[in-house]
Amino acid sequence: MRHLLVIAAAIFTVSAHAETPRDFLTRFEKEAGAAASAERGARFFTTKQGGEWSCASCHTDKPTQAGRHAKTDKAITPLAPAANAERFTDAAKVDKWFRRNCNDTLNRVCSAQEKADVMAWLLALR
Repeated sequence: MRHLLVIAAAIFTVSAHAETPRDFLTRFEKEAGAAASAERGARFFTTKQGGEWSCASCHTDKPTQAGRHAKTDKAITPLAPAANAERFTDAAKVDKWFRRNCNDTLNRVCSAQEKADVMAWLLALR
């Protein structure tokens, strides 16, 4: 019985662990099989990607500041972790928003390299 409690406590501790933005950068670099580039991330974020929107269309070209959704005008809190400590701390949310926003902006899923590059740039912002 005591062993079961120890195992249950260990599982709870692991599942309760909030991830950090750097954890996501590491994950995306590993998935991409290459190092991230903050320069590429900035270019990707601010360039219109085959349509009428870029990431900056909603998040602004200064993601340390609040943005507004280009279509709904809904307020968006700052994306850069330096300005918003809640960003990039929950894997389910990170995966959901990358999937949704990449589909809206690119009409496809972002590659692991694109995600890594954007994360590297966002982490470099102060």
